[in-house]
Amino acid sequence: MMKTRPPRIDGFDLRPGRVLARKYEVIELLGGGWEGEVYRVRELTTGIDRAAKFFFPQRNPRDKAVKFYAKKLHKLRDCPILIQYITQDRITVRTWPVTFLVSEYVEGEMLRDFLDRQPGKRLLTFEALHLLQALTIGVEQIHSFNEYHGDLHTGNVMVRRRGLGFDVRLVDLYHWSAPKPEQVQGDVVGLIEVLYEAVGGRARYAKQPPEIKNIVRGLRTSLIRQRFRSASQLRDHLENLQWESRPARRS
Repeated sequence: MMKTRPPRIDGFDLRPGRVLARKYEVIELLGGGWEGEVYRVRELTTGIDRAAKFFFPQRNPRDKAVKFYAKKLHKLRDCPILIQYITQDRITVRTWPVTFLVSEYVEGEMLRDFLDRQPGKRLLTFEALHLLQALTIGVEQIHSFNEYHGDLHTGNVMVRRRGLGFDVRLVDLYHWSAPKPEQVQGDVVGLIEVLYEAVGGRARYAKQPPEIKNIVRGLRTSLIRQRFRSASQLRDHLENLQWESRPARRS
C-alpha cells in the first residue's frame, strides 16, 4: 500500500486571535522562508509570548527537520546567541498533521530591516565592527561545540541596540549534514559578508577605510579563508585592531 504524500503548503495564513492546540493564541507573523513560517504566539495559561516555527509538510518528511532543530538547539542551549528551544506541538492543516517548535520570543528585528532604517541604509565603521564582534563571539561558541550555523546573512540575524553595541541572535540553522571544516570556515565567510552588507555593500566598498577592507578582502573567499581560518582568529583580529587617526564620517 502506497503511503499518502503530504500536501504542498507554502503558507499557513494563521490569523491573529486564532487558538492553536488549545494552548497558544496567534499574535502575528514574524517571517517565513523555504522551510516554513515563524509566528509570535501567546501562551494562554501564562500570557507569555513565544515564537513558534511551523514547518511546511513537504519540507519536513517524517518530522526530520523538527527533530534536527530540537536536538541541535538542545545541544547548543548554552550558546546565548541562539534562540532557546522550549517544546514542540502539532496542529492539523488540510487534514495533515503539522508540527511546530516553540521557542523563546526575543525582542528585536532582522538585521536587513534594521539596516534599511539607518541613514544611507548602512552603519558607521565603528558600529559595524561592534556588530561583527558580537556575532563572531557567538559563532565561536557554536563552533566550540563542533557545530556550525551554515546560513549566515542579514535575514538570519536578529539585532537590537544596547548601549554602544548590539544584542544579536541567530535564527534558521542549516542542516542535513554533519559538521565539516569547510562548513565551519563557511560561517567565518558568512560573518564577513554580513559586515560587507552592514557598511553598504558593493556601492560603498571602494570608500571603506582600511579597518574594513583588511577584513573583507574584496569579498574573495580564498583570501578570507587564508587570513581567517576560524572565528577565533577573526575575534582576535577585532580585539587587537590598530586604528588610524581620522574623523568619523559616513562615506
